[in-house]
Amino acid sequence: VQLQASGGGSVQGGGSLRLSCVASGNLFSTFTMGWWRSAPGNQRDLVAVIDKNGYTNYADSVKGRFTISRDNAKNTVYLELTSLKSEDTGFYWCNVRRFGYPTENWGPGTQVTVSS
Repeated sequence: VQLQASGGGSVQGGGSLRLSCVASGNLFSTFTMGWWRSAPGNQRDLVAVIDKNGYTNYADSVKGRFTISRDNAKNTVYLELTSLKSEDTGFYWCNVRRFGYPTENWGPGTQVTVSS
């Protein structure tokens, strides 16, 4: 599965962004998908997950501010980021989540920079 994330950018605190991630292949609808992020010098952390049935789960730090969704017809998973804070700054990736873990196939991420 090839993954291509996009939609990052630079915004002021309180602003919003919508990230997209397109996956290749014809099995997308069966995948649990997730978004991860890392700040400079930090490890990559799971931000949000959506399973094949649309069930979602979020890291505590983004609950109520971020929304993950998917469009199986477009092989795309989205992450809506609102009420952005400076601590949301980092690189964001999507990936398939299998047995609770991301695959090794990360693909290029997208940078989000939030200025205060």
